Amino acid sequence: MGFADQRFNVNLSILFTELPLLERPAAAAAAGFTAVELWWPWVDSPTPEQPRLDALKKAIEDAGVQLTGLNFYAGQLPGPDRGALSIPGEESEKFRANIDVAAGFAASLGCKALNALYGNRVEGVDPAEQDALALENLALAARAADRIGAILLIEALNQPESPKCPIVSAPKAIEIVDQVNAATGLGNAKFLMDLYHLSMNGEDLPAVIEGHAAKTGHVQIADNPGRGAPGTGSLPLEELLDRLRKAGYDGWVGLEYKPGDRPSAEAFEWLPRETR
Repeated sequence: MGFADQRFNVNLSILFTELPLLERPAAAAAAGFTAVELWWPWVDSPTPEQPRLDALKKAIEDAGVQLTGLNFYAGQLPGPDRGALSIPGEESEKFRANIDVAAGFAASLGCKALNALYGNRVEGVDPAEQDALALENLALAARAADRIGAILLIEALNQPESPKCPIVSAPKAIEIVDQVNAATGLGNAKFLMDLYHLSMNGEDLPAVIEGHAAKTGHVQIADNPGRGAPGTGSLPLEELLDRLRKAGYDGWVGLEYKPGDRPSAEAFEWLPRETR
């Protein structure tokens, strides 16, 4: 077991960001990876012009890597926002406008996982109103994902870094997953288990794995403290990923960590090249 038994993909929205967006897929391929994932790349637009979409599609195809995960529009990320789908008004409208664009782009590259970040609480707005809006939007996103044969991911963030986000625990994310599946009847909403975020919340990671592996559609990792590469902190990531394997998870593991004060290409020494 161990890292050699996992399937890793690189998140190009946190790694290789020293390069222009269109150069990152090739850089990941040059580092030995065959798969990548992305946050929504155009924070300025949920509906970018087709040439921008086409250029990124071509860059991914030319690099010979598979796009395995894509976020829906989530506002300013990285930055103050933590999603858009629960924010009444313009942000919710942007999310809805993005749904078919993101799903279409994912479908064009055979991507089978779409991540929908919930969003922050808004001062002066009833949380129940936000939650009702969120469920409507998540149901729309789940149906769009289903149309392209994909799953919808619901991610738990961490309370210290995202104090205004209501989904900051594994049980809360699972609750939303169950609500979406009940609303649509599709069963394609899944948990995105980010071990860094859950560790920042102080959750019992072996218990989370044992209890929720069956509803997990994707896993992301970074070490803690620091959100750096495995081995830069104190999380037993190799052991935790072994537990996930034994619990039945056999999907991709997204590398969503900060490279530190070095080029991203040098941030993978923990993983032998032949196992990437």
